[in-house]
Amino acid sequence: MTQRLPEWLTIRLPRPDTIKQVEGMMRDKNLHTVCESARCPNLPECWSKKTATFMILGDTCTRSCGFCAIKVGRGLEVNPQEPDDIAKVSQDLGLKHIVVTSVARDDLADEGSMQFAETIRALHKANPLAIVEVLTPDFKGKKWCIKNVTDARPEIFNHNIETIERLHTVVRPQAKYDRTLEVLRTVKQLDPSIYTKSGIMLGLGETKDEVIKTLQDLRNAGVDAVTIGQYLRPTMRHLPVNEFIHPDVFTEYEKIGDDMGFAFVASGPFIRSSYNAIEFSKKVMAERVKKLDAQEAATA
Repeated sequence: MTQRLPEWLTIRLPRPDTIKQVEGMMRDKNLHTVCESARCPNLPECWSKKTATFMILGDTCTRSCGFCAIKVGRGLEVNPQEPDDIAKVSQDLGLKHIVVTSVARDDLADEGSMQFAETIRALHKANPLAIVEVLTPDFKGKKWCIKNVTDARPEIFNHNIETIERLHTVVRPQAKYDRTLEVLRTVKQLDPSIYTKSGIMLGLGETKDEVIKTLQDLRNAGVDAVTIGQYLRPTMRHLPVNEFIHPDVFTEYEKIGDDMGFAFVASGPFIRSSYNAIEFSKKVMAERVKKLDAQEAATA
């Protein structure tokens, strides 16, 4: 039976003309976005602002998480042209903050880490002032794969913990809570100048104490920014929503995160890992954003 959404989960209407423009550019280069593949509820708003999260290495994941709408199967052949195509589209869209994610590629020896690295380098070459954020899988915890990515110097390295430790075997059966924390710790060890970020979904059956413990575990791993959002069931085949969390509770978690010392906390029903990601940039990379704004004004 379909669950009735509470009144605070109302999706804003898009501007269809701009969405079609972004969609056309993606299809022209045969690029994928997590916005579409994961059925993100923020797609209308983000695409109407000409922003998107690029998904490299195809649209087929080698893992089967209980919350995710991305299709599962054998990974597609790696496209060597993909990094340059993403850089070109990002340049054409005039993006200031570019997010790159991927499906899990357990079938590849390097877990797909070199495609991340090549994409970061292509983006920096095409637009040296742009802020590049990567949202990676766990690479099975292989330090050399993580190093492939950090050596390319993304400004932000995001890896989502997704849920509390107790629910991991149900929500992320092929991932591990401790391994996620170790990935984030490793990034800081390899390059302390890279900002780290992680995200949690609520509404899967977690308790308040478990959420607070997860936030503290992330902070203890050196994580700089955290996003907290409502889990929404993409199809009836996926995990059911245990609870719709009231916006006041999200506000409370935001304050708790701030008190823990995170540089940035985004907490709300519609918050997703890359939703309004540039807001983090504005807070922690003010000088870079200022230069981008000046560059845009000079070419206007």
